[in-house]
Amino acid sequence: MQSRLQEHYKKTALPSLMSKFGYSSVMQAPSLVKVTVNMGLGEAIQNSKVLETALAEVQAITGQKPVITRAKKSIAAFKLREGMPIGVMVTLRRGRMWHFLDRFISLALPQVRDFRGISRRSFDGHGNYTLGVREQIIFPEISFDDIDAVRGMNITLHTSARTDEEALHLLENIGFPFRKQ
Repeated sequence: MQSRLQEHYKKTALPSLMSKFGYSSVMQAPSLVKVTVNMGLGEAIQNSKVLETALAEVQAITGQKPVITRAKKSIAAFKLREGMPIGVMVTLRRGRMWHFLDRFISLALPQVRDFRGISRRSFDGHGNYTLGVREQIIFPEISFDDIDAVRGMNITLHTSARTDEEALHLLENIGFPFRKQ
């Protein structure tokens, strides 16, 4: 079953992209490829319980089991050794990606305190967009009473767009509430 957002992309955003950028085929038009949700846990070095709760929270938010990310190299100043667990991440594709984005745009973003839109400056130059969320409690799957600490996460939208302009137009037409300039 397709999500509301995926249907909107096919009916509205795709024709708009094709007319604006002059694509001759639907396959040339940029689309969302995957969404990566990453939660860094610096405090997992001292307390291993933090990792377990973060795994459960990210799994509840995304509907998919996350993987544990490990340190690539040792940093003595942070008391970090190579291979130590320092975060959790999950990569969403296809249906789960669309359902996550639908919930994120319609339910989670309106819960952000003093929300005026997301920044247009977080593109990487290759059509990918990253935004940070300061609190995991904006998601309806997380109960305020059950959390031990407020943690943030990074959400990266990977698109097949070649330029940031194409990616911005794609995300605007999908329904991302960008800040007015």
